Amino acid sequence: MPLKKTESATDYEEIDRWDDGVGWIAHPDETMLRASHALATDAGVWVTDPVDAAGIDDLIAEFGDVAGVVVLLNRHYRDANDIARRHDVPVYVPAWFDRVPELEAELHRFDARLPGTDYKLLKVADSFGWEEAALYDDERGTLVVSESVGNAPYFTTPGERIGVHPMMRLTPPSELRGLRPERVVLGHGRGVLDDAARALDDAIRGARRSTPKLYAENLRMLLR
Repeated sequence: MPLKKTESATDYEEIDRWDDGVGWIAHPDETMLRASHALATDAGVWVTDPVDAAGIDDLIAEFGDVAGVVVLLNRHYRDANDIARRHDVPVYVPAWFDRVPELEAELHRFDARLPGTDYKLLKVADSFGWEEAALYDDERGTLVVSESVGNAPYFTTPGERIGVHPMMRLTPPSELRGLRPERVVLGHGRGVLDDAARALDDAIRGARRSTPKLYAENLRMLLR
């Protein structure tokens, strides 16, 4: 199984469908399991950390017109530019991001909340070149986490439904502690749509304890 595929996706796997959104994995046979989501709001549909795939516009259109494309990690620009240009909308990034590439699409910075929505912007990481945000709508119960937790194979040990990123295991993201989401959707892997608050709490509380096992099981991949 390749770590990451670089060719254009000719299909996708749908994941994480709920009343106000849906996710997809453009290359379900890659190790990284790069996942993307469409979030339906009163302001329109917001597409997060997207990897493009043939037919994906039809999936997004089920939830309305695209209002913007959101990048939540400074390494997750992925196909944000292409999708934003296709829908004639801006790319939105958190205000504190320093590492922003040149884009052909219009770029907007935002803080506090995703414009016109109830999604709060959480600062998950901002050090050593790692700039990451999360989106949390506590009324609708949805938490969108880009990188700090996930469930691609190298994030988890047996028994974990989601796990903390290998590079954050010794310092789990404090911004995610105490949240009570109904669902957690991820930038890597399939989300947790039931008993999500417990899965998130277990991931953060158990991160340090399970670090040696995670590293032992994934040493070869981590060295890559």
